[in-house]
Amino acid sequence: MDVTLRRELLSGGWSADEIARRRRRGELVGIRRGAYVGGDDPRLDRAEAVHRLRVAAAVRQLGPGAVVSHVSAAVVLGLPTWGLPLDRVHVSRDRSSGARRTRDLQVHAAALDAGEIIAVGGVVLTDPARTVVDIARGVASTAGGFEAAVAVADAALARPSRDLPPLTTPHGLAAALDRAAHRPGVGAARRVVAFADGRSGSVGESRSRVAIARAGLPAPVLQWEVATSHGRCFVDFAWPGHGVVGEFDGRVKYGRLGRSGEDVLWEEKQREDALRATGLWVARWIWADLTDFAPTAARLAAVLSSHR
Repeated sequence: MDVTLRRELLSGGWSADEIARRRRRGELVGIRRGAYVGGDDPRLDRAEAVHRLRVAAAVRQLGPGAVVSHVSAAVVLGLPTWGLPLDRVHVSRDRSSGARRTRDLQVHAAALDAGEIIAVGGVVLTDPARTVVDIARGVASTAGGFEAAVAVADAALARPSRDLPPLTTPHGLAAALDRAAHRPGVGAARRVVAFADGRSGSVGESRSRVAIARAGLPAPVLQWEVATSHGRCFVDFAWPGHGVVGEFDGRVKYGRLGRSGEDVLWEEKQREDALRATGLWVARWIWADLTDFAPTAARLAAVLSSHR
């Protein structure tokens, strides 16, 4: 079953007792007050998918005029939500007052231009540029919020493939900032947009860029192309004038597409050996290193100062 509202079950002949019994047996799972999915729904295993279900339920319960926004719009758009709370569905209404916040819902009262509203899969939401700016305004000045907002902005600027355009452009973000000029948090949002770069290939790469900047290291070249004995490849970060490159290892699920962990690790070793064979010094770091980047930054600083 898809998302079903309690009122629909009752009007369809279910009794309140039957709904309660099926919930106790796990046949129904409440995703928000008065909204259910089947207990075997595979989407219940993924936080973003659960939030998307809650969005679908909230939109139907709230009625016309509620525009999905902020992190909820990011979920619908497929943008990353690392570091962003998914406990509440966020919607905006085009009005000057009436904002409210409950346990599982946040209603924002703000002006909405018609050009900032789109529909995706039947859901009305803020467009990517407005979504990026709204998220950045809300979280960029909080602990970890700048990284989270940069990851969203980077992903919105990235091209999903050669055949598809990015969700937004630097010009689109600049226009969204202009429209938000007098709203709270716009200064923080401007810093996020100024730092954003669509060449970042993942949340980990976005966080790495922030960590590199905060460590006071020179800004790297992103997605630098290197010709090796194994062909041409792109490295995540490069300081070409120093002969230094950096790679973020996100530890992807090696089993996907039928490739074993051993196969991927062997390919990565061959790639790294080929890079070193060109005379480059290669640094590699993982998710855990981003929690405390100081040791990695010290390594990079030392080698950058010695490779001039």
